[in-house]
Amino acid sequence: MRYVILRDDDTNALTPVECLERLYRPFLDRGLPVNLAVIPDVATDTTVPGGGFEGYLFARNGVTERRAAIGSNAPLVDYLRGNPGYRVVQHGCHHEYFEFDCDSTASIVERLERGTRLLMDAGFPRPETFVAPYDKLSRASLREAARRFRVLSTGWYEWRRLPRGWWPKYALKKITRAPHWRVRHTLLLSHPGCLLSCHRRYETMLAEVIRSVNSRRLTVLVTHWWEYFRQGRTDEALIGFLHRTADYLANNPEIQVISFSTLVRHRVPLN
Repeated sequence: MRYVILRDDDTNALTPVECLERLYRPFLDRGLPVNLAVIPDVATDTTVPGGGFEGYLFARNGVTERRAAIGSNAPLVDYLRGNPGYRVVQHGCHHEYFEFDCDSTASIVERLERGTRLLMDAGFPRPETFVAPYDKLSRASLREAARRFRVLSTGWYEWRRLPRGWWPKYALKKITRAPHWRVRHTLLLSHPGCLLSCHRRYETMLAEVIRSVNSRRLTVLVTHWWEYFRQGRTDEALIGFLHRTADYLANNPEIQVISFSTLVRHRVPLN
């Protein structure tokens, strides 16, 4: 059996409900869990290096408040809570640029705990999984996140950023070429890049997903909901590939789609 975790990043208080519904109804109807990495208190003015607003802010529609907590969007919260196939995990706090590539332990702790509190205040269970914005975590951020979460999901790990006590486990991971590893009670997952993305070649996208799933015991598939609606324009072709992925995952008896919480509570093989 091979296992797949679908992780969608950047849901926030400004995310239109209809976007998530359009993307993930085929998954929900098939009983395939969708792990949403939710920004607890999104910064509404975060920009990319080129100067424009981050893509997940395309629906900001003149918002003047500098931040928007997830609980401020009652229809979105009701929709997510009303569809138990969605599993909410914590995606940073404000999603400011490289906000956890930081050496200030006090700042890191404040953001981690504020993010968790805001998700719980909105009625979601205490998150057990943490996803850092831009997959960037400093040594201090790794240490503090591991103290508070059962799972860290990121793209890769650099030994220079790891707490020194983690180095022996990391060396074993590298020797065995394992994509996932564990430090004490925390699972450290990596992913093969954002395979479902507007930045990938559409004609080979599904084949790359299949190849990746078949090459490892557990695959974290990462995508971003807003890429399917860039600047408010629907990319029907990209949505089609996402829904074909749902068909492939649902119809393959050798694949089980699971949530991060299932990984925590059951003996799912990592590698």
